[in-house]
Amino acid sequence: MGQEIERKYLITGEFKSKAIKSLQIKQGYLSSIPERTVRVRIQDDQGFLTIKGSNKKNSISRFEWEKEITKEEANELIQLCEVGIIDKIRYIVPFGDKIIEVDEFYGENEGLILAEIELDDENENIEKPNWLGKEVTDDPKYYNSVLMKNPYKNWDNK
Repeated sequence: MGQEIERKYLITGEFKSKAIKSLQIKQGYLSSIPERTVRVRIQDDQGFLTIKGSNKKNSISRFEWEKEITKEEANELIQLCEVGIIDKIRYIVPFGDKIIEVDEFYGENEGLILAEIELDDENENIEKPNWLGKEVTDDPKYYNSVLMKNPYKNWDNK
């Protein structure tokens, strides 16, 4: 069983020139309850089914299980998903010994750009580039499973 340990940040500067790759991502949720989200993702020509548990108390760690499926299977499962599809481009940006994944959202969440850094340990100190802004790891409104229900375009104070 896998563990996901990550921190999320808003973006305050230019990052695209540092990206080594970009991926088109479309995803929906078969279940978006915080205790267990079940996500279907189409990433370029691949499909994925992912199950995530809720964060442990006072922790940024959570259970994550992912299985690659065909793009056709993912397209079929997306038809069963809850209302609200996430559409984004993910930029892969190396920085130091880490990979920063920067998601630029489109559709209902256009204008939102978030970065995620996966960690090996919750207490790991990481060097951050100057284009990373405020940390939003503990703010649930930035979770993709919440953005599909309450998209960025509906936020009063962005």
